[in-house]
Amino acid sequence: MSTVTLTPSQAASHHRSDSLAAAIEHDPASYRMLSGDRPTGALHVGHYFGSLQNRIRLQDAGVEVLVLIADYQAVTDRVVSADLPEVVMGVMADYLAVGIDPDRAVIFAHSQVPALNQLLLPFLSLVSVAEIGRNPTVKDEVAAAGLATVSGLMFTYPVHQAADILFCHANLVPVGMDQLPHLEITRTIARRFNDRYSPGSPYFPEPAALLSSAPLLLGIDGQKMSKSRHNTIPLRATADETARLLGRAKTDSQRAMSYEPDRRPEVASLLLLTALCRGMTPEEVAAEIGAGGAARLKAAATDAVNDRFAPIRARRAALAADPGYLRAALAKGNERASAIADGTLRIVRRLMHQQY
Repeated sequence: MSTVTLTPSQAASHHRSDSLAAAIEHDPASYRMLSGDRPTGALHVGHYFGSLQNRIRLQDAGVEVLVLIADYQAVTDRVVSADLPEVVMGVMADYLAVGIDPDRAVIFAHSQVPALNQLLLPFLSLVSVAEIGRNPTVKDEVAAAGLATVSGLMFTYPVHQAADILFCHANLVPVGMDQLPHLEITRTIARRFNDRYSPGSPYFPEPAALLSSAPLLLGIDGQKMSKSRHNTIPLRATADETARLLGRAKTDSQRAMSYEPDRRPEVASLLLLTALCRGMTPEEVAAEIGAGGAARLKAAATDAVNDRFAPIRARRAALAADPGYLRAALAKGNERASAIADGTLRIVRRLMHQQY
């Protein structure tokens, strides 16, 4: 099994995250977490093992959880089509099916919380164009989209994300290592706002990063699993659709199975997916398959995914059949998020001497 060598900065980030995880376990009620997804397609098994499971774990531990459906961010690099409401409701069905509880978590949409988005304006005054331009995640997203030009919304995405996090005073944000620069801009904005407008008593917290230990699952084409690449295994896929998708998954010509992410990334990803679904290690799955080759690996992955997600898919089908309930659950979350955002904006206006 390969090992990853961390830079000193990465090692320090992991150490801080480990300390944070211990503090959350000791006093979960002291933490408010913000996370979310862009409604650009169906959520998939990569989302489940990468973030959804962690949200449910924190919710059940007693952390206050806010989940954002980032519909404004869906237009950073594309024209939103008329089926956006259907996609948003599909994401809601996915959330509730996996176990996010609308009575305990606040699920809301960007466009339905005006006060949150108004924070973008003062926050933009606290960072420079050069600082945003140096953000590596923005560069990666622009490159992935293959755009000749960059919209202002995409360019200022890290500042909009700061508004997402700070409007509710979230002090905990689960991220991957590649998202740390985004969070650092949020921390910078919070610090500069406090220094400029509330020096005696800092108003915004500087949120901490809870680094995800979630594994990277590849899509069926061997690239990172992503909605925009159309290479995913959706949570809502049927058993037959799952079999067809995994039947097309990229592997290699070696019959003997081994978990070697660097040398055999596609095989390793299928072994890992099977292991995650079955509660095993990928090495154990490889030993079980032995010299069965790609066909046996894909069959094992298909059975594991279908067994693991059958209850979730059944719940999702029932939820999708009741769109009124989904709309009501989102409306409830929008109302709760708006109340928080309105309160934050009132105080921001007072601190910025903009109450007339």
